[in-house]
Amino acid sequence: MDTEAVRSFVRAAELGQLRHAADELGVTQQAVSKRIATLERELDVRLFTRTARGVELTLDGQAFLPHARNIITGVDRAITAIRPGSRALRIDVLGLRSAQAVVLHDYWRSHPETDLDVVTLKVNDPRMAVAAVQAGDIDASFRSVTDPATLPRDVRMIHAFDSPLELLVGPRHPLASARTLTPSQLRRHRIWVPGIAPRSEWAEFYDQLATDFDLRIDAAGPNFGNEVLLDILADSADVATLVGSRDRYIWPTNHDLRRIPIVNPTLAYPLSLIFPRANPHPGLRAIINHFGSLTPLPETVWRPSWGPNTLAARNRSTSWGPPP
Repeated sequence: MDTEAVRSFVRAAELGQLRHAADELGVTQQAVSKRIATLERELDVRLFTRTARGVELTLDGQAFLPHARNIITGVDRAITAIRPGSRALRIDVLGLRSAQAVVLHDYWRSHPETDLDVVTLKVNDPRMAVAAVQAGDIDASFRSVTDPATLPRDVRMIHAFDSPLELLVGPRHPLASARTLTPSQLRRHRIWVPGIAPRSEWAEFYDQLATDFDLRIDAAGPNFGNEVLLDILADSADVATLVGSRDRYIWPTNHDLRRIPIVNPTLAYPLSLIFPRANPHPGLRAIINHFGSLTPLPETVWRPSWGPNTLAARNRSTSWGPPP
């Protein structure tokens, strides 16, 4: 069924004049008349009778009108749901307590008029997030493809911001009283990061971190969630973990956990944003500009090989066009 013919029928029924319906729809009166005639042939009924004042609905037309309105409403809603700028900006984050979600929330609190839809794709492989961007399932994803040369040509990746690492320990841990720590002070201590997924960007990050600073990063065991991890840290005298400084964690007061910044160098997890190269959602521009307002890191920073030091500097530009 031709939805434009249905739309012409609805407007003609509501206005009582084919000419008025044509003017509103931006077509000729003859086009409206042909559309309605085609619809009548398809339905095998008469929808209108002509009068001196215009057109009036037949009994069949009266019965069809509420259903026709529903058809048009459904079509309009479907188009709105997929048209950038007419729907919420859908952004994928790794978790609702992650640094990405925290930064988005800070932005939204300053710009509450922004229509945001923050989602979490249950995928570890960043290529699946890229595919979701290509398919239009999401408008952008906070994921990193560690080899930018493998990105499809219709997808763009920029460095969004860095998440400095902190050591999270319980009160009995030997490093618990430190105000800051250097990477060398972490050596020989067990850093437990359960559930590191193979082929994920964070698996490559921790591999490089452990190699460059001779750290003991233990990924053994299933990941039962943050609550279980925090309970274990609170009772342990030898287990620590790494968290991002902007990540949001909540624990009972009696856990007495401590978040200790790592300095000289600061260990930075680089967060990237992936979005379509052509016609990105217009709401993305302001959010990308917001990244530039975040507190910069110290000069002495370690990042993995695929961090912004190795990504082309032009990728940090907020221009929507292809990089030069």
